[in-house]
This record gives sequence, C-alpha cells and structure tokens, in this order.
Amino acid sequence: MRERLPLLTRFLTLWIFLAMVFGIGLGYIFPEVADIIGSLSIGTTSIPIAIGLIWMMYPPLAKVRYEELKKIVTARGSKAMISLSIIQNWVIGPFLMFLFAWMFLADCLGLRTGVILIGLARCIAMVIVWNSLAEGDNEWAAILVALNSIFQVAMYSPLAYFFITMLSSWFSGEELIVQVSILDVAQSVAIYLGIPFLGGMITRFCLIRMKGRVWYDEKFMSKLSPTSLFALLFTIIVMFSLKGEYIITLPLDVARTAIPLLSYFVVMFLVSFILGYWFKLDYPRTTTLSFTAASNNFELAIAVAVSIFGLASKEAFATVIGPLIEVPVMISLVNLAFWLRKKLYRHRVL
Repeated sequence: MRERLPLLTRFLTLWIFLAMVFGIGLGYIFPEVADIIGSLSIGTTSIPIAIGLIWMMYPPLAKVRYEELKKIVTARGSKAMISLSIIQNWVIGPFLMFLFAWMFLADCLGLRTGVILIGLARCIAMVIVWNSLAEGDNEWAAILVALNSIFQVAMYSPLAYFFITMLSSWFSGEELIVQVSILDVAQSVAIYLGIPFLGGMITRFCLIRMKGRVWYDEKFMSKLSPTSLFALLFTIIVMFSLKGEYIITLPLDVARTAIPLLSYFVVMFLVSFILGYWFKLDYPRTTTLSFTAASNNFELAIAVAVSIFGLASKEAFATVIGPLIEVPVMISLVNLAFWLRKKLYRHRVL
C-alpha cells in the first residue's frame, strides 16, 4: 500500500524539488562547480552522472525476475505490448517531438535541433526508476528498455540524418548536416544500460543461489531498493548544477525549450496509457508502456549534441534542459498514473 511507503518515497516529489533547487543554487553561486564536474569526464561521458545513473538503475534491475522473462514474453498480451512499444517509440515519438520542436522553436535553429535530438533518443535509463515508483511491471520494463537499446544502436544515426538534415531542410530550405556515429550510440547504451543490467542480473542469480529467494526479496532488496532514490537525488543535483548559472541568467531560453518538451512528455504518456487501456493491458503493463514511450535517453542526446555542436552550443543547452524538465514532469506523471489507476482500473477485471 502506498500509505506504508517509507518517508523518502512518500515525499519524493518534495525531495526532488529540493534537489533541483539545491543544484541550481550550487551552480549559480559557484560556477566553478560546473568546470570541476566537467573535468571529471572520459570523452563525452561525465563520470559523476554516469555513476549516479548506473547506481540509480541497478536496484530496479536487480529486482527483475530474469528467470521468468521467457514466460512473460510469450504470455497473453505480449505481442500487443511489444508492437505498441515499437510504434510509440520509433514512429510516433520522433515525429511528435519533431512537430513540437518546429511548432514552438521554428525561429531558433540550435534549440530546435537539440529538442529533436532528445526526441530521437528513446529512454533506456531513468524510465526504470519512474516505472518502479509508479508500480509498473519491472520485468516488462527490462524487456522494453533492452528492445529500445537494440533499436537505438541501429536507428539513431539514420533517424538523426532524416529528421535534422532531410526533413528540417525541407521545412526551412537550409541544409544542416548531422552525422552520428553508431559506435558512439553503442557506447552510450553499453554504459548506461549494459553495466546496471549485467550487475543486476549477476547479483540476482548469485545471491538467490547462495541465500535463497525469500532472503533476497525480503532482506536484501529491502535494503538495496532505497539506494536507487538516493542515487536519483544525487544525479539531479549534479545535472542541475551543471547549468545552474544558465538557468537563472537565460530563463527565456529555458522556458522556450521547456514548452515543446513538456507538451511531448504529457501527450506521449496519455496517448500510451489510453492505448494500453484500449488494448486491455493491465495497469502495470500499461504504466510501463506509457513511461517507456514518454521518457527519453538524455545522456545520449547530450553526448551527441556536445560531440557534434560543442559544449557551449544552443543544441547542447537544449539537451541539458531536457532532463531538467523531464524529472519534475515524470514524478508528476507517477502521481497521474496512480490517479488513472483509481479511475480506470478499480473495477476492471483483466
């Protein structure tokens, strides 16, 4: 029951808000913090952010019942789940973000391109946390993020060329050449999904064999799970401190970037939830479908924007604003998911 949740989880919205304020204040009062964090990087990978994200995803992935994934994939409704996820993530999602980017940022090439890059980067990371908080299906979340990771390696580069070089030039009459290395995409997937995925799988199989399932579920996971939320708060503070000065000094750019992103997150979540309900998926699977469709892989978008356009570019600025908007919106959508469960699933038998 939600009323029995520990203090950290029950007031997570408040803690996230305080972490955001603290990070912005830290970055504004001490601008050198951004330089220090930026120096702790390997290539375009920020070590502090990578550590926070990897640990944030590790507990939920250690909770996944990997031994039952085959049974889950072949269960009733699995084809609808996979088909809807692919259509939402790789057809509707990119086009919807492209539409909102041009609708609200037609006169600002840099911000528009950054927003499009975010839309092409399907979520393989923080969605696991949002899904877990909303009591979605952990096993299906693992399946869908793995599916997204495969599509991401194969599709990100050609989609970036199609939407930014070809389709955008058709709208504007100006050609902007964007080339994204498949190797860079694969590296991002390996770091932000592969490491916690492998860690969670090894932890589960080894400890269950050594200690048993009851000890693992009731003792070990009860201690490990809360650490994911601490990692989330740490990651938020680091991300917000990186652009704290810009957020305060360039509020108009922040607001303009926020509008298409906010529109996208809300529309994608609601459309996915309605589709899940329409196709008679239960609440956990509908929630998982909705969060995997509405979230984005901002780590990849930031890495691509920085490597192609530079750290000081408008494109990089827009991709950094992405998670700053996504975090509070997603935690709000967690609460919306619970409200929709009360309204739509209270008397529904599936």
